[in-house]
Amino acid sequence: MLINATPESPEWLIQFADFIAVYAINIIPVVLLIGWLWLPQRKLVLKIIIALAIAVLTAKMLSSIYPHSRPFVEHIGHQFLNHSATPSFPSSHGTIAFTFALAFILWGRISQAVAFFSLALMIAWARVYLGVHWPLDMLAALLVSLLSCAITQYIWSRVGRVILVKSARFYRYLFGISIKKNGVKY
Repeated sequence: MLINATPESPEWLIQFADFIAVYAINIIPVVLLIGWLWLPQRKLVLKIIIALAIAVLTAKMLSSIYPHSRPFVEHIGHQFLNHSATPSFPSSHGTIAFTFALAFILWGRISQAVAFFSLALMIAWARVYLGVHWPLDMLAALLVSLLSCAITQYIWSRVGRVILVKSARFYRYLFGISIKKNGVKY
């Protein structure tokens, strides 16, 4: 209740939270695409994709094992973001945002990691503020993200080189013409 917005909350803050809760996560595929095509940071991008896949699958599994109602379903607090009454634990948005940010902390650059972790915290705050998640949903998302990054690191230590080589071949096959014309980096 301390975090959740009320009808007396400033309209600009509710609109800001709505924007963050709905749209901020869209930066992730954009950054991954830029990291793959133009920087190139393919090892990092591949590790992030693996970690995200593990995180999303783990979150879905936890959600089915422990289906927890959202605050508005239990008539607690105020809801300012339209959302279906699906289970809230752990937060999918939080899981994706925290996994992305933790990947940069563990495998990327710290300056970028600070920005992405700040964004993940803002997404977590916004979704709780707007009444579609509990704080515990976000804590669970962070823990799922940590676990997913640890599993990814283990997988990468075993087969990372093979993944990198096969993905490079596939990339050259798909983008051979653009690579030759310097449209994208090899």
